[in-house]
Amino acid sequence: MSIQISVVVPTYKRADLLASCLAALLAQDFDPAAYEIIVVDDAGCDATQQLVASLRACDRAGRSKPKMRYLRTNGAHGPAAARNLGWRAARGPIIAFTDDDCLPAAGWLQAGLAAFEDGVAAVNGRIVVPLPSRPTDYEQNVAWLSNAEFATANCFCRRAMLEALGGFDERFTAAWREDSDLHFSLLERMHSIAPSPAAIVTHPVRPAGWGISIKQQRKSEFNALLYKKHPSSYRQRIHPTTPWHYYGIVGALLAALAGALTGQRRLILGSLGVWLFLTGRFCIRRLRHTSRAPSHVGEMLVTSALIPPLAVFWRIRGAIKFRVAFL
Repeated sequence: MSIQISVVVPTYKRADLLASCLAALLAQDFDPAAYEIIVVDDAGCDATQQLVASLRACDRAGRSKPKMRYLRTNGAHGPAAARNLGWRAARGPIIAFTDDDCLPAAGWLQAGLAAFEDGVAAVNGRIVVPLPSRPTDYEQNVAWLSNAEFATANCFCRRAMLEALGGFDERFTAAWREDSDLHFSLLERMHSIAPSPAAIVTHPVRPAGWGISIKQQRKSEFNALLYKKHPSSYRQRIHPTTPWHYYGIVGALLAALAGALTGQRRLILGSLGVWLFLTGRFCIRRLRHTSRAPSHVGEMLVTSALIPPLAVFWRIRGAIKFRVAFL
């Protein structure tokens, strides 16, 4: 039987997570001869290569399993470049994408393929993010994946469509907005995207270090690239989430600095009052429906003060880097 679906899994130094993902892919309720698994290593990690080699050795032992291939990029380029390398090497007419920290359900491939009726260019599956009763702010942010219109953690694309669009834009070097870019390209070219609620992928929230939200602000620069490429779609689908309160907080800080430089005490006190109010409101919003553990509350207090200036910095940097008027 020829390959019907090629599954592409980009990975970066997470062999332990990848092992669980591959175990779920090998357990699909799908003819093993009809799909293949392509692992694309963006780190050239020996542990990852050994993991894939060990699973391929099981295939040679006589068990009925899908073919599995290991590819590596030349240096770290990001998931967009890794996915491009994977789908271009694929043998199937349908490309399924998931991530190394995801767990596809047993019926994932079957449900995704069934949604490809005539004229359908891509399929968006359902992402389940298990959360505790009182999640952290980070866990709650990850859970937004379950509401995503189109995400590479769980989607299927016709290879011909990817070829026509040129695949993923490799300027998105982080795991942020590269799937939105493909989604908007599909919409703007009037390609049909079908939902498949039965194509389920579970995305567990992996442990994160203290202050993870600070590190994530760097991703904001890719919002500028997405806006440059798709201004209308961005305004329609992303613009409502523009953090205007960040600009208010940064503006208050700049006003306080100006007051300090010019010796205007009233301006300093007034600006710091505005900063304290806006920052406090931001912190309270992040704590709403989240953990009240002392360590988490302390993290929210500190990071709520740091996030706005960092986010604005990275957004401005993105506007300069990608040469676009963007806020």
